This record gives sequence, C-alpha cells and structure tokens, in this order.
Amino acid sequence: MGFRREGHDLELEPQSLERRLHSPGGRILLLIHGLCRNDLQWRRQGHDHGAALARDLGLTPVYLRYNTGLHVSANGRALAERMEALCAAWPSPVEEIVVLAHSMGGLVARSACHYGAGAGHSWPRRLSRVVCLGTPHHGAPAERGGNRFETLLEATPYAAALGRLGKLRSAGITDLRHGNLLDDDWQERDRFARAADPRRPVPLADGVDCHFLAASLGREGGDLKGSLLGDGIVPLASALGRHDDPARDLGLPAGRCWIAWESSHLDLLSSPEVYAQIRARLASGAA
Repeated sequence: MGFRREGHDLELEPQSLERRLHSPGGRILLLIHGLCRNDLQWRRQGHDHGAALARDLGLTPVYLRYNTGLHVSANGRALAERMEALCAAWPSPVEEIVVLAHSMGGLVARSACHYGAGAGHSWPRRLSRVVCLGTPHHGAPAERGGNRFETLLEATPYAAALGRLGKLRSAGITDLRHGNLLDDDWQERDRFARAADPRRPVPLADGVDCHFLAASLGREGGDLKGSLLGDGIVPLASALGRHDDPARDLGLPAGRCWIAWESSHLDLLSSPEVYAQIRARLASGAA
C-alpha cells in the first residue's frame, strides 16, 4: 500500500512531498480506488475527479494504491497507519482531509476511520467529508451469487473440481458478499461457507459529513432493470447504505444521497453530472 501521484510513489518526507506535489496546500483529497483497479484508473474518458477538484476547489489530490485482494479490514488498518504518517510528513499544517472513494474503496475508508479512531490517531479529527461512489455498503449480489453457485457445484460429484476453483476468489472479493469492514467479520470463519450476514454493525464516523452517490442502469422513477441490476454490480439499496435491519441501516438523510440514472458502476468515474454533484458537495458541505 502506498500513496501516489501521476503514477509515482510519494515518499512520506516533507521535502520530497513538497517537490512532488508542487507546494501542496493544507487541504488533502485522498482518492481510494475500487476492486481490481489502481490509482491510475481514476482517469476515464479524459476525466479525473482528483485533477478536476484540484483545479476547481484547490484541494491537493493524493491517490492510494492498495492490494484489493486483501481483506478490507487489513487494508483499513494499513490505511489508518499510513494516513497518520502522511499527516506527520505533510509540508504544511493539515487543515482538512477529504476522501473520495469508489466501490470497495468506500469500505476501506470506513474501516480505516474505525481503526484510526480506535488507535487514537490524530488524522480522523481532521477528516471533514467522505464521498462514496457506488460503494457496496451491504454487499454485492455478484459475490453472493458466486458463493451460491460454488455451493451447488460442490454438491454435485462430477462438478466438485469446478467448485474448488471458486475458492480461488480473493479475501477482498469474499468480503464484498456482505460488505465486511472489521477483522471480526471474517476471522475464525470459513469465508467460502454460505452463511447469514456475520457483520458487526459499524456506524458512520462521528462528525464526518458523508455523501453516498449511486448509479442505476434503470430510469428515474424505477423500472425492472434498475431494481434487478442496480449499476450492474452494486444494488441501489447497498450503495445508499439502506438495510431492512435498522441496526445495519446507515441512516444517511436523503439530501446526502444522489442517484445517477441510466448509468453504470464505472460511469461514476467519468459522468459530468456525477462530478457536478461531487464538486457541489465538497464546496458547500452538508446538503
């Protein structure tokens, strides 16, 4: 795991950061990519949310690169430690930290907030806003579907070998079944076993202005495509943090949520309408 800019690693030393980031200001924008992606893939169709926010709002973008195959909680713990080191090495006083996270990146961000606060780190107190783009807060059906298919294969003698191939799925992917954030959600459990949601509910970070932006392949007003497929990967309810169990529902007010209709999971990275929402929410704070 490391912080990067324009494809280059950032050395956590004040003079090096000063040179690489060209006299960074006190407002850090941390961008956290999603599953099977990397720091360079924030640029899509000629647009990069980080570069645009630097231009429009004066934020200093820093791009995280991490191994999405590891457990979300392992990445969350590591990010919490890295953020503390980044703030200590920042060339000027850190006034504010803003996080923009896509897909799995939102789970890593929430996990880092939990572990950073628990460790008494200083950086969570500087965190003002988190914007999640298509984050599966309550899991993604693609992983759950894969788990069910694998179980059926293993129950069929001639297909058992194919079922065992399903166990090559990474820890990060199996965490997406329900949206695991903590070590307790997976430790001492068979991560391939079909089981009820084991997660311990984790509320949103205290004092942080959170916004959830989702996408739907369907049309506004609701249709079968949007209901069944969400953005093609993450269902709307999961991306908006909604859950039938009140203990798991993240309770984000409607004004902090927004849906990009007739859009896919990756369109969240390049849509002008999505960028306009991000910019407005980071410029003005709470909706």
